[in-house]
Amino acid sequence: MKKILISFMLLVGMQHALAQEEIPKISISFTNVDVLDALQSIESKTDYRFYYLDAWLENIKVSGTYQDTQVSLILDDLFKNTVLNFYIAEDNKIFLLQNNQIYESLPEDFFGKKDAVADDGPSYDDIQDLGPLFVNAEDSGVSRGMQVVKIGKENRNNRKRTFTLNGKVTNARTGQPIPDLAIIVEGEDLGTSTNANGNYSLELPVGENIIRTQGLGIQDSRTKVILYNNGVYNFDLNESVEALDEVVVQGNLDRNVETAITGVTLIEVEKIKNIPLVLGERDILKAAITLPGITTAGEGAAGYNVRGGRTDQNLILLDNGVIYNPSHFFGIFSAINPFSTGSAEIYKGNIPAEFGGRLSSVFDITTKDGNTEKFSGEASIGPVTSNIVLETPIVKDKSALLVGGRATYSDWILKALDDEQLNNSTASFFDVVAKYNHTIDDKNEIKATGYFSRDEFSITSDSIFDYSNRLVSLKWDHKFSEKTTGSLIASNSEYRFGIEFDGESNDDFDLGYKNNETEIKLKMKYLHSDKHKFDFGLSSKLYVVDPGDIVPLGGDSEVTSLTIPQEKGLESAIFASDSYEVNDKLLIDIGLRYSFYAALGASSQRIYQENGPKNSGTMVETQDFDKNEVIETYGGPEARVSARYFLTPDFSIKASINNAYQYIHTLSSNTTVSPTDTWKLSDLNIKPQEAYQGSLGLYKNFGGNTFELSLEGYYKKQTNLLDYKVGAQLLLNEAIETEVIQGDGKAYGVEFLIKKNEGKLNGWLGYTYSRSFVKLDSPFAEERVNNGEFFPSNFDKPHDISLVANYKFTRRFSASANFVYQTGRPVTFPIGSFSFNNSEFVFYSDRNKFRIPDYYRLDLSFNMEGNHKIKKFAHSFWSFSIYNVLGRNNPYSVFFVTEDGDIKAYQSSIFAIPVPTITYNFKF
Repeated sequence: MKKILISFMLLVGMQHALAQEEIPKISISFTNVDVLDALQSIESKTDYRFYYLDAWLENIKVSGTYQDTQVSLILDDLFKNTVLNFYIAEDNKIFLLQNNQIYESLPEDFFGKKDAVADDGPSYDDIQDLGPLFVNAEDSGVSRGMQVVKIGKENRNNRKRTFTLNGKVTNARTGQPIPDLAIIVEGEDLGTSTNANGNYSLELPVGENIIRTQGLGIQDSRTKVILYNNGVYNFDLNESVEALDEVVVQGNLDRNVETAITGVTLIEVEKIKNIPLVLGERDILKAAITLPGITTAGEGAAGYNVRGGRTDQNLILLDNGVIYNPSHFFGIFSAINPFSTGSAEIYKGNIPAEFGGRLSSVFDITTKDGNTEKFSGEASIGPVTSNIVLETPIVKDKSALLVGGRATYSDWILKALDDEQLNNSTASFFDVVAKYNHTIDDKNEIKATGYFSRDEFSITSDSIFDYSNRLVSLKWDHKFSEKTTGSLIASNSEYRFGIEFDGESNDDFDLGYKNNETEIKLKMKYLHSDKHKFDFGLSSKLYVVDPGDIVPLGGDSEVTSLTIPQEKGLESAIFASDSYEVNDKLLIDIGLRYSFYAALGASSQRIYQENGPKNSGTMVETQDFDKNEVIETYGGPEARVSARYFLTPDFSIKASINNAYQYIHTLSSNTTVSPTDTWKLSDLNIKPQEAYQGSLGLYKNFGGNTFELSLEGYYKKQTNLLDYKVGAQLLLNEAIETEVIQGDGKAYGVEFLIKKNEGKLNGWLGYTYSRSFVKLDSPFAEERVNNGEFFPSNFDKPHDISLVANYKFTRRFSASANFVYQTGRPVTFPIGSFSFNNSEFVFYSDRNKFRIPDYYRLDLSFNMEGNHKIKKFAHSFWSFSIYNVLGRNNPYSVFFVTEDGDIKAYQSSIFAIPVPTITYNFKF
C-alpha cells in the first residue's frame, strides 16, 4: 500500500505540472446560485470536467463576477467559505476534495515522521475523498466503527501547527449538559473536562486526532477528528447501562483533593434518594445538614447555621435568584422541589469572589434543564406531600420547558405531634417551579426560571399566618471566542409574610410585611492558558424593604392603622479572580471583590447623642432624606485567597483566608428562626456586619478513590452582629435601633469526614467540633449582655455526629440508615423570682447559660427499585422508612409557665414517636 500511494502521488505531481503550463481565462458571473450550477456553467465555457460527491455540494450558494480570470482563481474564490479544495489534473480533470488537499511533493521528513503513514498503510478514511482513483484500496480497519469528523479545510499556506476545538457535551436522551466529563486525546499528553454547562475547549495538533470521552453513567466514546482550522464539535453521548447502579456511589472523582477552594461541597439529588429523611421526602437541604459544619438550631427549625454563623448569613440561590425563607411546614421540609433540582454547590469556607452580601455560606442551587429530545417526567406520592415534574421539548434538540409542582395534605400529621398547641393546628403549603432553556446557536444560550411557594398555618384558632417566596431569573450565556465566555444575569426575589388575627376581643387586625430585591450581574470567564483561568465581572443589587403595616380587621376593631416607612439600599460590587497553576503541585485561587453599599431615601433618620445609648431620651434630632438620596455609605475590599498543594497525587493540603461584608440583617427575638422574622438594612444607625475567616485542611483519597478523607479546621471573627435588648419589641417598631445592639462574634471548629464511594456498603461519617460565641459589650448597662463577656450563641452545639450508610443487597434492593447526635443548644432559664408592689416577677440567668438535653436520632429505610429494563414506560422507586426509630423525645424548645404562683418548665418536641412512611416514586 505504501509503495502504491507514493507512486500515485509522484505521478499526479508530474501530471499537475504539465496541466499548469496553460490555464485558460474566462468571464462569468453568478448571483446566489447553487455551487453545482456554477460548476456546470464553468464546464460549458471550458473543456474542464469536475469530479465530486453530490453530498459535498448540498446547500452551498455562491456569488461572484469575474472578467478574464483563470479558472483556478475563480474556484479559489467560490470555495473560500467552504470546506472544499480542488486539484487540477491532466486531461482537464478537476477533482474536488473535502477538507484536505493533494500535495505535489512530499515533505523532507515524510518517511521519518512518526505516525505519518501506518505500518499497514493509510486507512480508507484517510484517502476515500480521492474517489474512483482509490476505490480498490485496501481498508486497513483503523477507523472501522469510529465516527470521523472533519473540521475546516487544509490550507498549504497556513503554518499553524495547532488549532482550538471547542463545543458542548450533552446527554443524547435528555439533551442536558454533561459536566465533569473527561475528554482525552489518545497518544498525546492532552486532555480536559467539561464545565458545569457541559462546555469544553482543547488545543489540538493539526490533522488527525483520536478523542476519547469518559464519564460516570455515560458510555465511553472514540471519535476521529481531522482538524485543519479552529472549529466547533458538539458531542451527544448515550447513557451507560450501569448508570442506575453507579450513580449512587461515584462522581467527581478527586474533586475534593484537586480543587483549591476550601470548605466546598457538591450535593446531587440522585445521590441522596436513599437517605432516610423525615416523612420520606427527598430533600437536598436536609441532606446538607448531615455534612460537617452545617446544622440547624433544632428539629423543625427553619434556616441553617454554617460554621457558627447565623441563619441570615447564608445566601441561598435558586438559579441565581435569592430565596429568603427556604423552608416549609415549620422547617420540616425545604422549599426546594427535589425533582426539579439538579445539584447544590455549598461554599462554607472560601466563597468565590463572584458571590457577596453574606458572611457564612452560599447555597448555589441549580435547577436541571428540561429534556430537549422527548417528553419525560418524575412524580412521587407520599403520606404528606405529592410531587410531579414534567419536561417537554419546545424546539427539538434546542429548547425545552420544565414545570414542577408540590403540595401537601399535612393536617393529619399535626394531630400526631407531641405538642398540645400543634395538635389543634392546621398547615398547608405548595410550591411551583418552571424553567425554560433554549440553545440559540453554538454561541448563545438563554435560561429563564420562575418560582413561587406559599405556606399557610394556624397555631391557634384565632390566628392565620402565611408567608411566600417568589423569584424570577433570566440568564444569557454567550461565547465570545474559544477562550472567553460570559453570562448576563437578571433576577428579582420577594419574600412576604402576613398575620390575620380574628379573636373574641376588639383587637382584630391584618398585618403584612414584604422584602424585595432586584439584581443585575455580568460575569466573564477567560481561559488565558493552562496556568491562568480568570473570572471577573460586576453586579448591582437593589433592596426594598417594607418593614410592615397593620390595619384593623372588621368595623369593631380598635386597632390603629400603622405603616412603617419603606427602606431602600443599593449594593454594588466589582470582582475578579484567577485560578493560577504555579506548577504540578501548587494551585492558587486568588480573588478580590470590592463592595459598595448606599442606604437610600426617602427616610427620616433619628440622630442620637454620641456618648450615650440609643433610646428616646438621647435622640437629639430627626434628619429627612429625599427619595433615592444617599443616607449613608459603607463598603470595602473583600479578599478571597486559597491554595492547594499536592503532598502526593491523591493527598493534598489546602489553606484559605477571606473577609466579607453583609449589609442586611434579620431582626428576631426568638431562639430559632421564625417565618415572622423581619429584615433590616444598614443605615445611619446600624452598621454592616463583617467577618474574617481562615481555614486549613488535609484531603486524602485512597483505595482507588473508594474512600475520601478530609480534616479541616477554621477560625472566624465577626463584628457588628445585630442582636436584641432584653424585652425588645422588634415588629412594627419605627425606631428599631433603640431595641437592638451590635456586638462581636467568634467561632472556631474542626470538621472530619470519611466517605466510602464504592461497594455494596457506601455512605459517610461526619464529625464536627465547633464553638460559636457572641459578645455584646457597651459602656451603658442597657446595651450590655452577660457583663459584656463572650457567651454561647443560640446555635452553639459543640459536638455534632452524622452517620449515613447505604447497603446494596442487589441492584434493586438496598437498606439505609441515618444516625445523628448533637449537643443540646443553649437556653436561658429562670433561676428565681421576687415580689415587687405585690406582683411576682421572674429572675432569669445569664443569657444562654444552660442547655437543653442532647439530641440524637436514628432513621432506617428499605429501598426497592423497579426492574432496570431500558424499554419501559416508567422506572419506579419505593422507599419504606421509619424516622426516629428509637422514639427519642428530643426537645425542640423549653418554655416556662407560672401556675398557682409556681414556675413550671415544659419541654416541646416535634417528633417524639417513630414515624413510618411509604413513598412511591416513578420516572418516565
